[in-house]
Formats: sequence, C-alpha cells, structure tokens
Amino acid sequence: MSTPNAPYDLVVIGGGSGGVASARRAASYGAKVALIESSRLGGTCVIRGCVPKKLMMYAAQFGQTLREGLQPGWQVTQAEFSMAQWQEAKGKEIDRLEGIYARMLENSGVETIRGHGVIKSTTEVHVGDRVLNTQRILIASGAAPNRGAFPGLELAATSNELLDLSTLPKRVGVIGAGYIALEFACILRGLGSEVSVFYRGDLPLRGFDEGIRNRLVTAMKLQGIQLFPDTDFKSLGQQGASFELQTAAGAHTFDFVLNATGRSPNTQGLGLENIGLRTGPAGEIEVNKYSHTGIKGVYAVGDVTNRVNLTPVAIAEGRALAENEFNGKNLWVDHSSVPTATFTSPPIGSVGLTEEQAAKRAPTRVYETEFTPMKTKFSGGEQKTYMKLLIDDATDRVVGIHMLGDDAPEMIQLLGVLYTMGATKADFDRTIAVHPSSAEEWVLLRELTRKVG
Repeated sequence: MSTPNAPYDLVVIGGGSGGVASARRAASYGAKVALIESSRLGGTCVIRGCVPKKLMMYAAQFGQTLREGLQPGWQVTQAEFSMAQWQEAKGKEIDRLEGIYARMLENSGVETIRGHGVIKSTTEVHVGDRVLNTQRILIASGAAPNRGAFPGLELAATSNELLDLSTLPKRVGVIGAGYIALEFACILRGLGSEVSVFYRGDLPLRGFDEGIRNRLVTAMKLQGIQLFPDTDFKSLGQQGASFELQTAAGAHTFDFVLNATGRSPNTQGLGLENIGLRTGPAGEIEVNKYSHTGIKGVYAVGDVTNRVNLTPVAIAEGRALAENEFNGKNLWVDHSSVPTATFTSPPIGSVGLTEEQAAKRAPTRVYETEFTPMKTKFSGGEQKTYMKLLIDDATDRVVGIHMLGDDAPEMIQLLGVLYTMGATKADFDRTIAVHPSSAEEWVLLRELTRKVG
C-alpha cells in the first residue's frame, strides 16, 4: 500500500451528476477535493440514462409522425431508420459530453481518480494501492438495475444494454410498469418494434395521478403497444436468439426482453461495514434532510439514498451539501416540490400532490380538461392532451399540476415555478391566455370538475 496523500477536505465516491456537482462546488470554495469513478464520468444520466434515452426518443418521435400522418401538403416517398447509424451518432455525443465533464472537473481543481473506492475508516478511502486521507466522505454511487424478481430475469437486457443496440429488435417484451419501462416501450414502438408490456399491477406508473395513469394506458394502446396487467411471472428462458417469457396465463416469445423492474442503491463493495454504516430496507443509505448519514463526516446524495431519484435532485443535494460544508450555508432540498417529466408518448409532466393524495389531505377542487390539439387534429391524429389542476379549497392554493400531452415536460418546468411560489387558482384565472396554444388551457380552466376530500 502506498503512503497516504496529504489530507483532502472531501473525497467523493461516484462521478455521476450529484457527485460531480458537489465536488465542483466544494472546490470553488477552495476545498481540496478528489472524485473517484470506476466507470465513465457523467453517471447513469449522461452515459446510459436520460441523455441517450432522449436522443432515442427524438428518433422515435420522427417515426411516429411519419406513421400517424404528416401535416397536410407534405409527402414522403421513402424513409427508414438505421439503428447502427443512430448508435454511432449517439456514441459520439456521449463521448463529447463525458469530455465536458472531465474538463469541468479539471478546470474546477478537482482531482479525478479512476478506480473503485473502498471506505476503510471515516477518514480513509482506498483506490487500488492509493490511500486517500480525508476530512469528509461523500457517497454518490447511484443505483443499479434489479435482476432477481423471478427466475431467469438475469437473462434480460437492462436499459444499459438497450441503449447500446446496433440493430432494432422486431418483437420486444418489456417487464415493468415504471417510467423507464413505459418510456422505452413507447420509444421502441415509435422506431417500429412490436412491443408488449407486462406488469403485476392493474395500472402502470404506480404513484402517479390516477387520471394520468388511465389515459396513458389508452394512449399506448392507440399506438399498438400490447399491455398485460396483473401478470403472474413464472420464468424467463432463452433458446438461441429467442426469449420465452412464462406467465401464469401462458408463454410469450420475443427477440429482445427488457428488464425494467426498477433499480436499487449501489452500495455493494463500498466498505460501509468498515465504518458501521447500515443501509435501509431497500439497500439505501439513510440520511437526514442535509444528506448527513449517522456517521460523522460521512454523507450521501442522489439515488444511493433512494429519496427522489432524479438527476436534478441529486445535483441540488450535492450542491447544498457543499454550500453547507464549505460556505457556511444552511441549505436543504425540498423533495415535496420537485417537477418531473416522463418521456412516454405522449409525455407526462407533474408537480405536487396527486388527486388521491390531495383528497386525503384536505378538501380539494379538481379542474380538468381533455382535448385534441390543433396540430394533431389537422393531421388526422387521435391522441388527446389531458390537464389537471388540484386546488386546496380553503386557501385556493394550487397543490397539484398534472399533464399528459405534447410539450408537457417543457410546460411543467415553468408551472413548477408557480407551484413553488404558492400560486393560487385566482392567479391562473387572471392570467391572459396565449392563443392559439395548448398552454392557454391552464388559464382557461373555469368549470369545476368535482370536489374531493
């Protein structure tokens, strides 16, 4: 073992969004920081998650436009999708983004160390034969796909492998009902695959607003995606290039099976036992609102804490920690007011309470609208847009905003600002509409749909 380095102020384990954000912010205040990454810089989001997924989504949207009908007046004689060409372009873009992360760390004065970090004590981290002495340790190791839900599931690909495909599979089975499962189901269908989705519950997207869940089912069926709710999984087998999914209702054969049954915190092999740091029921590192673990000088942010597993949340948590430790602040992230986007087809935007949650909390007014957007109607499409506002009846404050439809992710970002500011229904009502647009419907919701709670 080599001689220990001069002490660091902070050693970060994990080069994803949360770890990089915290390391850079700490270094900006003069801290001596090392960041350890065993794979590629950028983490799940940049390398094998939301960024390449959205690049694939763009390709799928174009395919869906062609199949559903171009705007009147346009004619396309021939068009085909090459997964290999997309894969090559995607690879170049991810390499470019990883290079940006590396340069940002270097320019910030953060030392990047390639390898697997193991915590030996609250002040010592080993990476290979290097010993890093430090005053603080930040665990930002993210999460990894689950593989043990039923026998043979380990044979299925995860989103990691899906994003590295160079040929488009014809028949795809998707196992899972979360946002990853449904996003990729819509993407693959948009690219031209035959897609079937299997899940144990009666509706997908558990935890989302019921109105959104039901309407997404309708939208997916409209695209030709087959849904198999209430599935009792038995096993997954492979014979050559084919996969056979056995359920209580029968067998299904596919060219490709995607395991999207969820992700678990990445805590194996970190040496947590060396400092007596236990994990929670889902394998998560338990922290308080300031991202402090129960061990002095040891912190955790991002998916490894299993709070709100979103890239911007991990970044906010990481930066808040650095501000508190190196700039004398007292910051924490409010996980109750996080706007989210789900890139299904059509996409979803949500912030605040679901109708079910609001009804349990207090009397709530519900305002809804559902319509076919002008662009869709003009091109002969059938897909509808759905919007919902939830209003606390006593205060008139907006407590939930939900949308299924084109541009929902873009709208929910700004609607999230209004939600965080405590906007009321009266604020929406006195705002002049932008016409013609889908967004104007938010300020034209005058008729009460129902009261709940």
